[in-house]
Amino acid sequence: MQNVTFELTGEFVALNDLLKLTGLVDSGGAGKVMVASGAVSVDGQRETRKTCKIRAGQTVSVDGVRIRVKAA
Repeated sequence: MQNVTFELTGEFVALNDLLKLTGLVDSGGAGKVMVASGAVSVDGQRETRKTCKIRAGQTVSVDGVRIRVKAA
């Protein structure tokens, strides 16, 4: 599994935007589709809320990629 670290500059980032910012999808809309399909998990639990707030300390997994979110 590939590991990616994302430095969060604010309080949170929307899940679909996180997928876009890390380059896993080309747009926020594509991120929404990916989340809606059930392919994304947050802290080991399947997540289907497209704009779920992701905060520092959480881990997002999708398609063999693990994104660790940390405070900047």
